[in-house]
Amino acid sequence: MTTEPTTARSWLFAPGDSQKKMDKAAASEADIAIFDLEDAVAPEAKPEARKLVHDRLASASDEERARLWVRVNPLDGGLTPHDLAAIMPAKPGGLLLPKSRGREDVHTLDNFLTALEAANGIELGSTRVLVLATETAGAMFQCGDYADAPRVSGLTWGAEDLSDALGASDNRGPDGTYDHPYELARSLCLLGACHAGVQPVETIHADFRNLDGLETRARDVKRQGYTGMLAIHPAQVEVINRVFTPSEEELAAAQQIVDIFAANPGAGTIGHEGKMLDRPHLDRAKGLLRAAGRI
Repeated sequence: MTTEPTTARSWLFAPGDSQKKMDKAAASEADIAIFDLEDAVAPEAKPEARKLVHDRLASASDEERARLWVRVNPLDGGLTPHDLAAIMPAKPGGLLLPKSRGREDVHTLDNFLTALEAANGIELGSTRVLVLATETAGAMFQCGDYADAPRVSGLTWGAEDLSDALGASDNRGPDGTYDHPYELARSLCLLGACHAGVQPVETIHADFRNLDGLETRARDVKRQGYTGMLAIHPAQVEVINRVFTPSEEELAAAQQIVDIFAANPGAGTIGHEGKMLDRPHLDRAKGLLRAAGRI
């Protein structure tokens, strides 16, 4: 089955070993709440966290569960099958796959999920996957290989684990902006997602108290082509949702472009208000309207 790209603006993490924080994330305005079984949970706490995540998912309505996703552990650590066996009976809305090494990891995860969906009465292929695509040096070279990969509905990237993989003492320069390897990771993630026809999702803004800095960065990556962003604190959700929600002015301008081409069928380029519009302008306008539910 074809996996539709996600369109979520905000993806809020909550540690899977904290009932209180999972409840808070689920009750937030985040489009997706991600219960984390990986970095946020100490190794000795993972078995109990799996049970807590399962129980929180199982207690949700079908409508709520669709926006409750789980970040499992990386496939190369041997913990993923235990994560999946614990949570899949409770039917999570989707999964975040960390430290993906490339398309082969997605196929491995697909095999696990297909068996567990069949065993738990879940529609085959319905569990979608957001891939963390840049957390190792080798994975950077695989960002363009996710086209038509099973279940993949979005790509995102991460700077902290990549820093560890590179042996870097820091990932930012004196002015606070990301160093070149991490800007490259952002670019490759965006290019890979667009090539695959899935959603590009920006990484976290770690300074959760700096909401002005978050808004500036969100606007920058939106301009580049990102359509959503990860969050680590509920206070970040309002900013992210606002930035990634098209304004009425943006929607009106997009509708005008669609209407102009509709009135001139067969035209490849059209002059409008001193600018030349062509088919890429039309495609972007339709994409914006589609994401907003206007098409």
